[in-house]
Amino acid sequence: MKETDLIIIGAGPGGYKAAVYAAKHGLKVVIFEDVNVGGTCLNVGCIPTKTYVHSATFGEAVERQPQVVEALRGGVETLLSHPNITLVREKAKFIDAGTIEASPSGEVWRGANIIVATGSSAKMLPIPGADRQNVGSSTELLALKELPKRLCIIGAGVIGMEFASVFQKFGSEVTVVEYLKECLPMVDSDIAKRLRKLLEKRGITFYMGAGVKSIDGSTVLFEQKGKEVSVEADFILIATGRKANTEGLNLEAAGIALAPNGTIPVDEHFKAKTLSNSPLKGEKTSEENLPLTGEDTGQKVSPLRGDLEGSSIFAIGDVNGRQMLAHAAEMQGIHVVNRILGIEDKIRFEVMPAAIFTEPEAACVGPTEDQLKEQGTPFECHKSFYRANGKALAMNETEGMVKLCCEPEEGKLLSAHVFGAHAADIVQEVTAFITLGATLRQLRETVHIHPTLSEVLIEVN
Repeated sequence: MKETDLIIIGAGPGGYKAAVYAAKHGLKVVIFEDVNVGGTCLNVGCIPTKTYVHSATFGEAVERQPQVVEALRGGVETLLSHPNITLVREKAKFIDAGTIEASPSGEVWRGANIIVATGSSAKMLPIPGADRQNVGSSTELLALKELPKRLCIIGAGVIGMEFASVFQKFGSEVTVVEYLKECLPMVDSDIAKRLRKLLEKRGITFYMGAGVKSIDGSTVLFEQKGKEVSVEADFILIATGRKANTEGLNLEAAGIALAPNGTIPVDEHFKAKTLSNSPLKGEKTSEENLPLTGEDTGQKVSPLRGDLEGSSIFAIGDVNGRQMLAHAAEMQGIHVVNRILGIEDKIRFEVMPAAIFTEPEAACVGPTEDQLKEQGTPFECHKSFYRANGKALAMNETEGMVKLCCEPEEGKLLSAHVFGAHAADIVQEVTAFITLGATLRQLRETVHIHPTLSEVLIEVN
């Protein structure tokens, strides 16, 4: 048996960033990855998708995608060549709460701390015909070498909307079928509706409030407002969510039971919740994860040993189901390593920006207007539009809107929801203000370069 300070299972954004950060702080790290380093995001997710978004034609996208992925994957490989990191290209499973076995070699490692960072995979609809050859997830769609003339997308979340936008641009006839009443449920409904309407003007057909019943050959059958509707498509993309990758980890041996949604339950510091009779002697598994507060409990942590007897197990990224975003996984990994090292940080996980790279973009941080109303939080809403912005006019990007929510009388900023050119960059600026507890007045009094799109933030009324 070999021993190390930290074992990480999975070399996606959360895993490899945690490994590099830990290694730079002097920890000996063993990281397991049985497929490609970089995880879903780099290999078959956000990076390939963004390559498509920024390509003029489908042919150019197909050619550029593997080049971009291979270059970035090589960069990750270089990072993981740090002398304190051992990359094991095998599957990993728990023998007990502190011991991991590699497969197929049978090599055994014991770690003072273990991080599970195995990510997620596409969740397919349990409907007849979902296993047909012309049906698949984003992975299969990105593998196509010929542009589908007709593309039907089931699901109007981030993945569905991004692919709808980009394949319509390439020339596909795109139809989106969504069970909910509106697209992008994480985005303010006003912003989401305006973006959908804009995409409809560009030729994308949306069926909202529609429940898919089956797929028969090239026909998608669904029900909308009590009526049976069908759509013909050459390829059918299932974009209805993702599921945590936990199969084969043998989590039971570590005393970990999955939550009902299949994720690993964790506490506010991403420590896996364990059964009372597990080797970790931890808490009983809860059916729901605790909310993240972003505040330190004040509990001191012993370097390397964690805050439990024996090894401590953590779960970061998609596998814990908290915030299924690559940048969330990265920051969770850094926070866990800080806990292991006894370093206090002030990362605010409840302030988590997100972006949808449609054309134009949409982005958000903080609660929506509807959520603030449901919570009974006093707030005021301020809006501005791209059409009144000089840079937007010069760029011919006049379609766009900003919505800022704050405490009354231009008080503390609570959220930002934007659609339009470079929406992600604009929301990132607001994220910094929210993280620091700044007010709308302070944002207004911050000098902004003219002419820039960011001036839409101080033009809200």
